[in-house]
Amino acid sequence: MDKITKYQNAILHILSEYAKIKYANVNGENQLIADKENHRYQVITIGWEGDRFVHDCPMHFDIINGKIWVQRNMTEWEVGDMLEKMGVPKSDIVIGFLSPTMREFTDYAVA
Repeated sequence: MDKITKYQNAILHILSEYAKIKYANVNGENQLIADKENHRYQVITIGWEGDRFVHDCPMHFDIINGKIWVQRNMTEWEVGDMLEKMGVPKSDIVIGFLSPTMREFTDYAVA
């Protein structure tokens, strides 16, 4: 299995598990969206919270230049740790939602 396929499988595993979560306050669902051709993956929450429409993206990952970019993580899940446990080295994980100068202070790749 090549590196990109391995990383895609790791991302899809995390997102698939998260997509199973049911919220007590939202009448709706989590949907997994995977653009495998362009290496973009996310979960969206869509539904209703009372009379308010909910459309949110709690998690978003991309694979860019052979690295996993965590573009959004609005959950309590430590996705960097999860990716590491699935064999992704820290040097191939970028916390994309942090500014490049802030990324220098993480244990992960800057870009």
